[in-house]
Amino acid sequence: MVRSFVAVALIAAPLAASAVAQPLERSPLLGTWAVDVTRLPVPPEARPKSVTFKFNEAGDGKWTTDVDIKAGDGSDRHSIATFALDGTGAVIEGDQAEADTVAATLPQPNVMVMELGRGGIPASTRVYTVARGGQTMIETAAYFGRDGKPVMRTNYFSRVR
Repeated sequence: MVRSFVAVALIAAPLAASAVAQPLERSPLLGTWAVDVTRLPVPPEARPKSVTFKFNEAGDGKWTTDVDIKAGDGSDRHSIATFALDGTGAVIEGDQAEADTVAATLPQPNVMVMELGRGGIPASTRVYTVARGGQTMIETAAYFGRDGKPVMRTNYFSRVR
């Protein structure tokens, strides 16, 4: 048992060191994204006029997510959060209709897994995936519907910049 552990450690150590020595790839998630509101899975009269997400580096390994929504009635909703990419929770400021806390991680440079909470309980899990070429992104949102059953929906984004 001890020999197996030592052998694995001796093999793994150089691999881990080489992984650390390589520069981190810049995430293609960074930038400004617009939701294709025509593809939202709600009736046209219930759709917002626009939804824009901005993912920015905030320093010290943190990111800021800035969300602007122009509702169908013309009103504006805005929320912003700065969080570490290690899965620790952070407060969402501004509009908290959907969530008041967020935690996120980047398992791959083009994939973000985000957990949203509201009132101390889970609200939804979001997975953002940037397609090859970096110009489109898909958001898969998982949550529980009013009937208590799990629901998943897909939202489609295009890069603005």
